[in-house]
Formats: sequence, structure tokens, C-alpha cells
Amino acid sequence: MRIFVTAGMVSLLLGSGATFAGEQTVKLGVDGMTCASCPYQVQSALKKVDGVTKIDVSLAKKQAVVTYDDTKTDVASLTKATLDAGFPSKLKTGEEPVVKTQ
Repeated sequence: MRIFVTAGMVSLLLGSGATFAGEQTVKLGVDGMTCASCPYQVQSALKKVDGVTKIDVSLAKKQAVVTYDDTKTDVASLTKATLDAGFPSKLKTGEEPVVKTQ
């Protein structure tokens, strides 16, 4: 009986959309990108952040979509990396990190 109750509770937690640490994706608005080489510089800076797994930088949209492991880094570290490279960034208005659990 105890096994069924435990299994049921785990099932409820997973089914309820409970948030666990893991992979997250954020959209950062990136200021200062003016030429074709700027996205490469932003991408290079973000690659150096431990825990970043995927980066898509768009000059046209002035944004970077970054997927990262939230047990290793956070949005503040991402924005610091772009700022240190000369490109101030911030979480796009109305955007919240998208959590992907595995």
C-alpha cells in the first residue's frame, strides 16, 4: 500500500507542473548590436558562462535566446557576460524563464 501512495504522490507532483531545477530558456534584449559581427561577440561572451547549452543571437531582433542549466548559472550571470563584452542586456519585458524538466 505504501508503494502505491508514494507512486501516486510522485505522479501528482510531476503532473501538476511542479518546477524543478533544470534547463531554462530566456530571451534577452541586447543593446548596442549595430553590425554583423556583434552577434558573434555576444554569442562568444555567453558561451563562456558555465551552464549555457544553447545560444541564438539575432541582430535584427536585438535579442539573444539562451538555454542554460539553472543549477549552474542564472539570468544575472548571462546579462553580466554580455555587459562585460560591451553589450548591455536584460530579460525581455513580459518574459519569464521557460523551465524544461527532464
